[in-house]
Amino acid sequence: MPAVQWFPGHMNAARRAFAKALAVTDVVIEVTDARLPGASSNPMIEELRHFRNRPCLKLLNKADLADSDATRAWIAYYSAQPNVLAVAVSAKNPADIGRIPALAQQLAPHRSGAEKPLRMILAGIPNVGKSTLMNALLKRRVAQVGDEPAVTKSQQTLDLGPGMTLTDTPGLMWPKIEHDTDGFMLAASHAIGRNAVADEEVAINLGIILLARYPALVETRYKFSAAGLDGESLLELIAQRRGCMRKGGGLDLEKAANILLNDYRAGTLGRITLETPESRRGMLQSGTNNALSAESGDLSAC
Repeated sequence: MPAVQWFPGHMNAARRAFAKALAVTDVVIEVTDARLPGASSNPMIEELRHFRNRPCLKLLNKADLADSDATRAWIAYYSAQPNVLAVAVSAKNPADIGRIPALAQQLAPHRSGAEKPLRMILAGIPNVGKSTLMNALLKRRVAQVGDEPAVTKSQQTLDLGPGMTLTDTPGLMWPKIEHDTDGFMLAASHAIGRNAVADEEVAINLGIILLARYPALVETRYKFSAAGLDGESLLELIAQRRGCMRKGGGLDLEKAANILLNDYRAGTLGRITLETPESRRGMLQSGTNNALSAESGDLSAC
């Protein structure tokens, strides 16, 4: 299968603007997708904030769609890192959003008041909910929201409250996705443009993970046994059950792929997390670009 890569031209300018803004920033608020916290953490953001020695409030957004046990493991993993505080949030939950300024303040207690305002920057990959979160923090619509990656194209700084400013940034990808598994997880979660890879390939790879980690949820949703299935046979059964047929006969696997992807993205399948700290560590230690072939045996133990 071809590697998944997606780096639109405007992101070079966005990267330069982000690096420049970090020079006058106190705290980086990085928004990730709680269903794939490792894959949705931008290594470029990590590198630039380390260069500037900036602390990070890492928000695991869409926590209402993620497996709560896996989310707790990721929070412990990230919070054990120096200068990092990790919390699970849902941008749709006002109580979660209300905590964010105080949490950021904990990471830069020396910055407060009109003379030394706390300067925060909101960053993350496309379509992890940054714009929804920005609007919720400011209690008004200041950022365009859409269920497509790379909706926000420009940077803006706004007053968050007395002694606080927040800079919103466009979604930032990095030039090369090193691990095929990450690319497929990002595409399944709609963080990558649809022109980067075929939906059928994305759904097959999503199916591999779902069958390994959440076979009961698959069975409940689609009303068939998941035993012995692989990603492709899962799509075939979905196509049969949902009547996805091509004109002239034959299963429409592309239509079945969109059913599976939409069920995952909307949370219709249930609360799902595609990776844990343990499974990610295993992928990185495997020494291969594509850990999907091993995941069916490893993920269920994580």
